[in-house]
Amino acid sequence: MSLSPQTYWAERARVGDRLRPGVLIASGPDGRITDLRTELPGPPPGAVALRGLTLPGMANAHSHAFHRALRGRGQGGPGGRGGPDNPAAGPDADTFWTWREGMYRIADRLTPDAYRELAVGVYAEMALAGITCVGEFHYLHHAPGGVRYNEPNIMAIALGEAAAEAGIRLVLLDTCYLTAGFGRPPEGPQLRFADTDADAWAERVSALRPGPGPAGRIGAAAHSVRAVPAEQLGPVARWARDHDAPLHVHLSEQPAENEECLAATGRTPTRLLADHGVLGPRTTAVHATHPTAGDIDLLGGSGTGVCLCPTTERDLADGIGPAAELAAAGCPLSLGSDSHAVIDLFEEARAVEMHERLRTGVRGRFTADELLTAACAGGWAALGMPEGGRIAVGAPADLITIDPESPRTAGVPAGEGAEPVVFAAGAADVLHTVVAGRHVVRDGIHQRVPGVAHRLAGAVTALAD
Repeated sequence: MSLSPQTYWAERARVGDRLRPGVLIASGPDGRITDLRTELPGPPPGAVALRGLTLPGMANAHSHAFHRALRGRGQGGPGGRGGPDNPAAGPDADTFWTWREGMYRIADRLTPDAYRELAVGVYAEMALAGITCVGEFHYLHHAPGGVRYNEPNIMAIALGEAAAEAGIRLVLLDTCYLTAGFGRPPEGPQLRFADTDADAWAERVSALRPGPGPAGRIGAAAHSVRAVPAEQLGPVARWARDHDAPLHVHLSEQPAENEECLAATGRTPTRLLADHGVLGPRTTAVHATHPTAGDIDLLGGSGTGVCLCPTTERDLADGIGPAAELAAAGCPLSLGSDSHAVIDLFEEARAVEMHERLRTGVRGRFTADELLTAACAGGWAALGMPEGGRIAVGAPADLITIDPESPRTAGVPAGEGAEPVVFAAGAADVLHTVVAGRHVVRDGIHQRVPGVAHRLAGAVTALAD
């Protein structure tokens, strides 16, 4: 993406924790904000007017791009496929574990070209939803059967090219995946995910270079304690420290994960990560749906972040995690759309609070400001860019503008706080998306990917059952 200076005038913009009228936002050639002024009555000559409510660009801290092909499929129900990994749910229950089989089938069909085509549509959909930065938890590395491509990182390169075409920032969280479970080697589609050991993973990921587009970045992930044996966790964490990279890990997404880990190691997954140096301020635990009280203390005391993915967690019947307790313990929160059952970080933010209301019977566990922070600055920080997710000089010039007169936002009081936009707006209300100072979505139309819906339909149909 070529960059050149651009100046915007926002009718109203959230600067700090307040809405300001008439905000001039100038960006430089490096895609950062160089000048910021408020209370200008109209756009100066040459400035692009952003009519509506302008916010910082949001960061989607947890994505599996290829899962988008499963949206609207495999919803199960009574009499569905059995769930032997969750006996308490009944022999015919459809659970995460049965959904996973459909995910494996999609994974086994993807070629580098097909993955690139699907990811362009997914990332363009994110841009339309006001997401300007995505953390891609990438574990689909190899060809079917685990055969290595001539270019070992060709699938990652496809994702980088897709993000550049869609015009959003990509943090590629290259994921170490070694086993199918405690003491079980990978098999079937899992062979595409697996490297031989953490050293082989590190050698492959060290050869990666940031892709085209603004601020491409390489991060690290350990898939889970099921997929990375305990003795291999330390090398992954060391690679992240040595490369000043963010480190993400799926954690306690399922009760079965906790039970298997206790049986195999005598420790909870969180304690296992702590004992091998994985926890800490540069680490983000994804989901953390079923932690113990001791786990919460370990996560909060170490400053480990937590990425919540409420729409996926409820779609897969994973459960409702203790978000308020995690935040109170000291865990910075971020948000992700994960399986992309929904791509809408406003909905993810609302769901954090709504799930707390269902779980506790109490309203107002999170303020709107806290939820907006999780969608914006919290996500950027989780992806290793704490300067992002705010409108300030020196911050990335990533902006989104919300329509205050849509059927969803009409009549909602403007006010100064975040409550109206967090509890009323949705992805469909995004009028403008600016990434690194460049207009990617204008008046609800993607400027770089014509016909996003058509593009997605073609890519998904080519992979579907």
